[in-house]
Amino acid sequence: MDIEVFNRREQKYMLDGDTYEKVINCIEKYMKPDAYSSDGGIYSICNIYYDTDDDYLIRRSLAKPVYKEKLRLRAYGTPDGSSKVFVEIKKKYHGIVNKRRTTMSLEEAEAYLDEGARPHCPNINHQVLAETDYIKDYYGLKPKVYISYDRRAYFGKDDESFRITFDTNIQTRRTDLRLESGAYGTQLLEPGKWLMEAKISGATPVWFTDMLSRLKLYPVSFSKYGTEYTNYILKIKKEKLHNV
Repeated sequence: MDIEVFNRREQKYMLDGDTYEKVINCIEKYMKPDAYSSDGGIYSICNIYYDTDDDYLIRRSLAKPVYKEKLRLRAYGTPDGSSKVFVEIKKKYHGIVNKRRTTMSLEEAEAYLDEGARPHCPNINHQVLAETDYIKDYYGLKPKVYISYDRRAYFGKDDESFRITFDTNIQTRRTDLRLESGAYGTQLLEPGKWLMEAKISGATPVWFTDMLSRLKLYPVSFSKYGTEYTNYILKIKKEKLHNV
């Protein structure tokens, strides 16, 4: 059964290729691959982020308020109309991330989020659906950004609530906002870079803290959607200057 509610802290680190390999060698003593990369391999994740016409949610998020929220549609791999996807609400309050999600087919999700058609699939989480209704209607949300990436993920052998993910090949676009169109777009990271994210529900493992110290790794503030939006605004400003 897919977990539908998460509460955790998230810490992010930017790695080059050499450091990435060192981290993988270390964590494999204490962690094991998640279900989507059971062979230790990489899998793809694609998302559609929803926002207002004037990008209010991401602008507010970049201002670092005490409370912020996002709505997105997520799939593992490139889906077709019958594929299972996740409608997700992600909230952050005083550094604690709460993620709530429910599943439905891609066809149902697009009809629901884009056209307001109520989904009727079995086993749907009606509480998450009610929260989604409120957020999308209150803000008047619409699909704004596609973001995909390749991921390698692990969870603790002794504590499965402790997870580490590694994301690379992060691609973004603001046109053709359909998950079924596949992964393509503008690269967000330099080649060979990896975004490592530790997702912590309880105490941070001592071995993980020791590894960070040994490799001289320090937390960074990095949001995929936030970085995409910042780059998008800079591009618009450059085009305006060019046309003056």
